[in-house]
Amino acid sequence: MVTKIYFTPGPSELYPTLASHMQTALANKIGTISHRSKQFQEIYKHTTDGIRMLLNLPDNYQILFLGSATEIWERIIQNCVETHSHHFVNGSFSKRFYEFSLELGKTAQKSEAAFGQGFYPENIHINSEIEAICLTQNETSSGVCMPVNDISSFRAKNENALIFVDSVSSLPFPDFDYSKIDSTFFSVQKCFGLPAGLGVWILNERCIAKAKQLEEKGIKTGTYHTVSSLMEKAVENQTPETPNVINIYLLGKVIEDMLAKGIETIRKETETKASLIYDYINSSKVFSPAVADTDHRSSTTIVANTSISSAEVNKLLATYNMQVGSGYGKYKDSQIRIANFPAHSVDQVKLLVSTLQELFG
Repeated sequence: MVTKIYFTPGPSELYPTLASHMQTALANKIGTISHRSKQFQEIYKHTTDGIRMLLNLPDNYQILFLGSATEIWERIIQNCVETHSHHFVNGSFSKRFYEFSLELGKTAQKSEAAFGQGFYPENIHINSEIEAICLTQNETSSGVCMPVNDISSFRAKNENALIFVDSVSSLPFPDFDYSKIDSTFFSVQKCFGLPAGLGVWILNERCIAKAKQLEEKGIKTGTYHTVSSLMEKAVENQTPETPNVINIYLLGKVIEDMLAKGIETIRKETETKASLIYDYINSSKVFSPAVADTDHRSSTTIVANTSISSAEVNKLLATYNMQVGSGYGKYKDSQIRIANFPAHSVDQVKLLVSTLQELFG
């Protein structure tokens, strides 16, 4: 049986070893174990230890499991912002992060770029009262990335602000300097090739201290999830409530596989695959790059303008058992989005490119 290859930007193609890990999880009834059991504590620790190794996290960073990256947006604003946040908005998801702050009653400011455009930090001033700078490393809707060096540049001019980086559709590809940021987070249904339903929040002691400071002021920082309640259980390798145990287990197993492959190999393969896709788009008669500045073109979520509808593209690709993502929002018909995640092999990307060439020239 030939199975379809999903180049959709999330949920996306499942990691090649996931089926085997899922069978093991079901055979061992991982879905039935108590989140207060020693077995779960071992699963939790194995997964967080793997994340630390894969991302080369410093010891002052903690790892928390939540329901989704969308929830993490809310937890960041509730726990780490008393009044003022500053958001970089250049797509639908970065805009929603900004809107969360407004909806939670904060004074949210924004730097805004047009859809498909990035930012030039040297031209941006952030006011001294800002408590949290919220950056999107990879805007999944528009295919714009913020280079790691640009992200690092914010620390020098904003020493007191906490710097939060949304890397939902890019980690583990970006090699962050963790001394220059305070937090990052991701969802597992994108670059980690798992079913949806788990968000991973990575944060340092500065974030934890800010949450405690707000609590001491009597500010409500959440209900069933706060930094304090999450940390209270995290030090015991547990969560406050029953979590997505199977996904935490599967994440640990996939990270084992990634570690065996090597993070540098994963990053080099990502760059190789991105080059194959962009080289084709640049020469295509039907497609063109949606992001003009090459420095701001995502390596993991590649967006192209299309002169025929995205639905027609996928209708033709379906006969070859492949699917790409449609454009986001009002760009649904006029753009396609191609995921380039670790689950996608170089051979699969070559097959996609050759098929697109055959179909569209």
